[in-house]
Amino acid sequence: MAELSGVRTGALVAGERVVLTDPKGRRHSVVLAPGGVFHTTKGGISHDDLIGGSDGAVVKSHGGVAYTAFRPLLEEFTVTMPRGATVVYPKDAAHILVQTDIFPGARVLEAGAGSGALSMHILRAIGRGGRLYSYERRPDFAAIARRNVETFFGAPHPAWELREGDLVESIGPEPIDRAVLDMLAPWECIDAVAEVLEPGGILCCYVATTTQLGRTMDSLRVHGGFTEPVGREYSAREWHAEGLAIRPGHGTSGHTGFLIFARRLAHGTTAPLRRRRPAPGAYGPDYAGPRPAFAQD
Repeated sequence: MAELSGVRTGALVAGERVVLTDPKGRRHSVVLAPGGVFHTTKGGISHDDLIGGSDGAVVKSHGGVAYTAFRPLLEEFTVTMPRGATVVYPKDAAHILVQTDIFPGARVLEAGAGSGALSMHILRAIGRGGRLYSYERRPDFAAIARRNVETFFGAPHPAWELREGDLVESIGPEPIDRAVLDMLAPWECIDAVAEVLEPGGILCCYVATTTQLGRTMDSLRVHGGFTEPVGREYSAREWHAEGLAIRPGHGTSGHTGFLIFARRLAHGTTAPLRRRRPAPGAYGPDYAGPRPAFAQD
């Protein structure tokens, strides 16, 4: 725990969260308490049978069904922890970390913090020597995020600063290497983020709808200080493989959001005009958003 990794070792103790998994693969998140009982349709599981035992133990319910008991991994913790806002799911968090090239010691801006899921992934990546500035407009969400992060790491993380307030109104002057915007209208914050994002830094916007996707990408083009934005969507599909029965599983994770990536150009530099013309009607009379300029042939 001295390294604030969130990884615990040794015997299970009261107050810890464990993940119980039944023979059908169904997972249940449980906080251990002396004398506590987790009730299932096949009988209860006594917490006392787990407290003092080993991580990875197998425990049986009163009805004789065996469950595995493990301390939760970070991805398991983020999808089972208390939440206010919807979390950034592990498949998207993984791509954010890789595509933005977040490194140990990086200075990262995040808005909004939501329930703290992405904050934990970023803190793991930057380590104690980095800095994460998380902005959250809603005090209730900020309180949930703070509690979740401190629960996972076991203490306040020295690299994390959670700020309550609107990003545009309260953004600090600190230069940053990476920025992640997870909000309804990220295009409203592009100018503010561009002022503090170092040349060569990477901006990622996480949005839920195609309307937000288009508005954000066009706003980045109009700004002129970023490379051509790239929009992506990721899905994950499990597979069942048993003997000759090999088929897609039922655990497919489809659409959760769109990820947009762009890189900051040198300050005072304007991105070259795009040579590729938009599709006919792309910016027709019903389009009310920003209109990027295009080079003439």
